[in-house]
Amino acid sequence: MDRILFGDNQFFAVNHISDEKSRAQAIKFKTDQAIMKVLDDALDCGVSTFMCTTHDRIAGVCQAVLADPARYEGFKIYPCMPYAHKYANAVTELGVAGALKQYVPGNFFGSLFKGGMAYISKDYESIMELMIDAEMKMFKGIDTPVIFLQNVITDLLIGLRATEILVAFHTYIRKKYDAEAGFITMNMPRLVQLLTEAGVSNPIVCASINKAGFRMSGGREVYEETLRSKKFRAIAMQVLGGGAIPPKEAIEYVCGLPNIESILFGASSRGNIENTVSYIHHYDKLKAHGADRPVYV
Repeated sequence: MDRILFGDNQFFAVNHISDEKSRAQAIKFKTDQAIMKVLDDALDCGVSTFMCTTHDRIAGVCQAVLADPARYEGFKIYPCMPYAHKYANAVTELGVAGALKQYVPGNFFGSLFKGGMAYISKDYESIMELMIDAEMKMFKGIDTPVIFLQNVITDLLIGLRATEILVAFHTYIRKKYDAEAGFITMNMPRLVQLLTEAGVSNPIVCASINKAGFRMSGGREVYEETLRSKKFRAIAMQVLGGGAIPPKEAIEYVCGLPNIESILFGASSRGNIENTVSYIHHYDKLKAHGADRPVYV
């Protein structure tokens, strides 16, 4: 995985600081062109991996990338699924049959038969596979080396102790898409323990990791100990702690931790992208040279 990943919260009015900023972002990114402008800025700053939900509008991003292969050579997308609102909205607008027809890939009736039989027999793995295929339809032709399960499902399965479904997701992603499975969670220590006990080697886990302990189940100290003692590939998200931590301080903390393979962040402007990328490179360089105190750029 790349060291720096670019996220999509800002494109879909997700802001942990204020509703007013969310509304402003919704207006700013009401067109696909506005989204692509920021993705182009990130690419120009050396960030070539976009980690995103399977929101309907991501289909427009995929189409833009496929339409200009020279510009987006080496560009990767990490899909994060499921995006539940998409299905709820589709059922409201199109009905159940219409929603299935829109999102189920391949032969509609064959897929519907598979899903129907799976439901009747309570074959949850087959239902899961059907839903993964539906979510991945828009990414055909796009490089998707890692495919993530969203925390709303990951953490539900943790709570239900349904580790076998987490393992089944991991297995199916590798078999069907020749990709690695990733898991987003708000309980990194517990998830890493469960996956390790289930035999998933060196899993990819994306979690809130920040100096404020924001959305870190069990607290910062437990997360730091997990990073020190367990074998897995960690992606740090929400590194600013919902806006509570100044960017320099936030990046310095995360870059100083062990076992952080990637840092995920979102931004609405080229200036903020450039600053965040610069901070990450700066503190990575200090760590590589064994600096024992912060040196600010």
